[in-house]
Amino acid sequence: MILAFDTSCDDTSVAILKRDGSYVNLVSSQDEIHKKLGGVVPELAARRHSEVIAHLTKEAIDRAGLGLKEIEYIAVTVGPGLLPSLLVGVAFAKSLAYSLKLPVIPVNHIEGHIFAPFFKRELKFPFLSLVVSGGHTHLFLVKGIGKYRLIGRTLDDAVGEAFDKVARILNLGYPGGPVIDMLSKSGDPYRFKIPQGLKYEKSFNFSFSGVKTYVKNLVNKMGALSKTDIADIAASFQRASIDILLEKTVRASKELGVNTVSISGGVSANSYLRELFKKEADRQGFKAVLPSKEMTTDNALMIAYRASLDLTSATDDYSTIEANPSLSV
Repeated sequence: MILAFDTSCDDTSVAILKRDGSYVNLVSSQDEIHKKLGGVVPELAARRHSEVIAHLTKEAIDRAGLGLKEIEYIAVTVGPGLLPSLLVGVAFAKSLAYSLKLPVIPVNHIEGHIFAPFFKRELKFPFLSLVVSGGHTHLFLVKGIGKYRLIGRTLDDAVGEAFDKVARILNLGYPGGPVIDMLSKSGDPYRFKIPQGLKYEKSFNFSFSGVKTYVKNLVNKMGALSKTDIADIAASFQRASIDILLEKTVRASKELGVNTVSISGGVSANSYLRELFKKEADRQGFKAVLPSKEMTTDNALMIAYRASLDLTSATDDYSTIEANPSLSV
């Protein structure tokens, strides 16, 4: 019985994972708070976490039909993420653990994403893991629990950050991913040739910093945009960004001889990515593993699941558990 917390960025999430695999996974979104400001404000995010985390915990326990005494472990994201946000979750988890005399399992947020696609699925090693979100664009070779080799990453902006920046340029609001995904369905993805950073390099690294400048210059050049123009720019940007992710990931799979490829993180909810990834898997003959929509964005269930894979990291020495915003895998 694991009670887990994730407050790595702007979503407060509490989950309970039972021994039989059943679960409760609650997420309190802060999109409406940060939308007006065009992005996440760390201090506001932390304040909201502190306001809702206790209530969300009680709701999770009630929905699970449990008593606090039935919880056996507490798991919490310790990093990476926004320091003010992480501190709220870590402090709450440690305080609750102390009061209940329970061991705490510190979990790396990126590891939560790495294993999220395999929840309630067969987990076999090795596999390639592409983690794509607003803060991360990493490609890992995963050989086992705790055995990761970083083979590619963004050298500047994360792909999710690029979605948000392009959405801001087009006055589409925040977060940018869902609205660009929706608009792209009615747009022409071939009207504009959006640049793909590092496309012709042999490395598996990515670059998305040039996208914002290109789209900004394009918009300035075009002047007043029609609804068709906006949809076409969104579709062209989405195609260019997703295509380079898949192209390099599939090439890495071939060169490394790894037949299982997973994609996780907030951007893995993108409908074009999911459709393209599955088609490419069928065409190329590799196994594609995608998380459920519930497990794509930041959530505590993936933290509980990662914790369940290795209970040996549990500790009752709470002084060793600290928030680390720059934690790496």
